[in-house]
Amino acid sequence: MSKLKIAVQKSGRLNEDSMRLLKDIGISIDNGKDQLKASANNFPLEVFYLRNGDIPQYLRDGVVDIAIIGENVLIEKGNDIQYVEKLGFSKCRVSIAVPKSAKHTSIKDLENKRIATSYPNTVNQFLEKNSVNADLHIINGSVEIAPNIGLADAIVDIVSSGSTLFKNNLKEEETILKSEAVLAVSPLISSENQEILNKIQFRIQSVLKGRDSKYVLLNAPNEKLKDIIKILPGMKSPTVLPLAEKGWSSVHTVISKNQFWEIIDELKQKGAQGILVCPIEKMVL
Repeated sequence: MSKLKIAVQKSGRLNEDSMRLLKDIGISIDNGKDQLKASANNFPLEVFYLRNGDIPQYLRDGVVDIAIIGENVLIEKGNDIQYVEKLGFSKCRVSIAVPKSAKHTSIKDLENKRIATSYPNTVNQFLEKNSVNADLHIINGSVEIAPNIGLADAIVDIVSSGSTLFKNNLKEEETILKSEAVLAVSPLISSENQEILNKIQFRIQSVLKGRDSKYVLLNAPNEKLKDIIKILPGMKSPTVLPLAEKGWSSVHTVISKNQFWEIIDELKQKGAQGILVCPIEKMVL
């Protein structure tokens, strides 16, 4: 039986989030310490633990069929490779930062300046788009130290919280792109493994939908039921059940976590009581 080969980052936060996602979609993997490859014991899947920057080439060559990888890495090293799903974790941005003491009013201020980065292709495309000429210094790791040692006037690097920039006396000035983990697919994937991928993608979509939603139960007076139901989005329509107490109903529905507090406030104003909110593990549509 064919096995789908998936690449994940060897270590770090992206590795942890990737393995958590595989666990959440019901795939059990026995991985010993420092093991470079492991098989799932309940699904036709092999996991390859690779350096993040090497993954695009492995996809291109068909060594692995799919990969969980940062979109920023795909843009830099694999813009010929497609992804089929955004995964909602490992969110960051690729940004330009300069010393706090530097005067910076626009991208044009980088004309003829030295920029240190690990993302030369991304930076060159951005500079070309904005008609700016600059001298790039390609550095792998610890890019943020470059201005402090006189190697560069600015840097381009990934930014999450911004704390690393702050510690190195830098300020974020321009965002080149926003990124998150994606599920990328090899152009050489076989039709047999594509069927396995379809199953994985279905499971992932169910988990991601669950993470983005809340299950809400509430009590509503019948005379205000229509107004309350109008507020609720629901998957199709809310479930309404009569309560033992005459004149009251129980309403069950699903709310996007991004709309959650606004909708809850409206429900209270319309007379909803006893509002109970539960997390959703998975949501199969």
